[in-house]
Order: sequence, then C-alpha cells, then structure tokens
Amino acid sequence: MGRAYFLEMKKLKLDELDRPDIEEFKAQEKLSVVVVLDNVRSMHNIGSIFRTADGFALEKIVLCGITAQPPHREIEKTALGATQSVDWVYYPETVHAVDELSASGYEIIAIEQARDSTMLNTFTPEKAKKYALIFGNEVDGVSEEVMAKIDNCIEIPQFGTKHSFNITVAAGIVFWDFFAKLKV
Repeated sequence: MGRAYFLEMKKLKLDELDRPDIEEFKAQEKLSVVVVLDNVRSMHNIGSIFRTADGFALEKIVLCGITAQPPHREIEKTALGATQSVDWVYYPETVHAVDELSASGYEIIAIEQARDSTMLNTFTPEKAKKYALIFGNEVDGVSEEVMAKIDNCIEIPQFGTKHSFNITVAAGIVFWDFFAKLKV
C-alpha cells in the first residue's frame, strides 16, 4: 500500500504577500476601468468598493451626488486605507461625470437590471477600450437620467428569490469578470 501525501496548507503572513506599497501601486499599470457610484448612500459600501477596486488595480472611482467622500472614518472601516491608493474624484451630478467620461472615450456601462441588458457572462470587454461602470443607489439603482446616457447595460444573472445583490457583491463580481477577461 502506498503512502498518502498531503499538502501542508499554511496561511501566508502579510509580509509574504508581496503587495505593492502605495507609491508602487500608483505607478503600476491599471485596468482601464473607472467605477462610477451614482448616489450610493452606505459609507461601508463605498469603503468596500474602494478596497475591491484596489484589489483589481482599477483606474479610479468617481463619487457622485450623495455618495460620501473620503476622508471619513465610516468609509475607512471597510476601505482599510484603499482611499489613499485608489484615485478618486467627486461630481455633484452623475450626468456630468458620465458626459466627461464619454467625451474622454470611455464606454459607459450601467450595472443594472434593465430591458435589453447584456448578461455579464456573455459580455466580452475589449482590451483596447476604456470602460466606466456605473453602480447605483442601494434602493433605486442607477438613476433614469443616467440610464438615458449609457452605451450598454450589464446584468448579473441571478437564480434565487431575491431581486438584487448588495452593491459591494455586485461590484466584486463585475470587477473580477472584467479582470479575468482582460488580464488573466
């Protein structure tokens, strides 16, 4: 009878993760994805999106309307310092941010449940393009005035009884999908 061999799994320590510091992160190549938060009300959600954008090295976050801005301790609870690594800007009106991003050559995509939306699993981003992904308010979603300005709408397929994912879960799913399709 042969001997069984088992892998010895051991968690990595922080110094073994080989992560860039803030200056190295700022200088590294980013995924050509800008995140637009359209009137997101929860500061914990905002912080989580900063942290996830850092994890996938996204270009920047655009905070709009009632979306809170760093520095704020409630954002930092979940961002864990990502507000210093991820570039961000604020616009009082989401439509103005979308207009500027569109004029700068970004494909404007709402992450929303809408008529004629494209399912995420069937969407193929192109390496040569730049994308602005819009995530809406936790209750009302992406505003109708912003929906009137989009180039495309992506929907995450769902199979349960609930109507939507939490915005941070949706962002993580979409960020990973874009990263996997463009970088992996």
